[in-house]
Amino acid sequence: MAKVSHAQSSYPREPMKNTTIEYRHNFPLDPLDVVRVFEQSGIKRPTSNLPRIARMFAAPCLVLSAWVDGELVGLARSLTDHAYCCYLSDLAVDKQYQGLGIGKELVKRTQAIIGEEVSLILLSAPDAMSYYPTLGFEPAGNAYVIRREH
Repeated sequence: MAKVSHAQSSYPREPMKNTTIEYRHNFPLDPLDVVRVFEQSGIKRPTSNLPRIARMFAAPCLVLSAWVDGELVGLARSLTDHAYCCYLSDLAVDKQYQGLGIGKELVKRTQAIIGEEVSLILLSAPDAMSYYPTLGFEPAGNAYVIRREH
């Protein structure tokens, strides 16, 4: 496994609108790449705990990823029974690539895979509350959670 690097990306701060994005379904992800995308996206995840990140991606039901020139720039991780419900537990896009529709496309592809009979559910980060309605999500007033300790 490679060492964690916090060096600046060689990509410009403002990505080109004609950037070619490749999407992959259930492609194995290097935990170090996942940590980098989480950190660069602003999403809060336990990125200082690499073994935990590795476990998070070891056996999910559905992982979609977005790549630019061989570099992971976005990901969607979901847990699903493929029959009734799907929990979208992670949706993250590197800030340099936000605004290009990558998150929207990852959600769209998740929906295409799970089908119309399956509800797509998520818990939003406070900073993303206004984003999800733009993708067709409706607020659910009947959700409950027992929060994790760490």
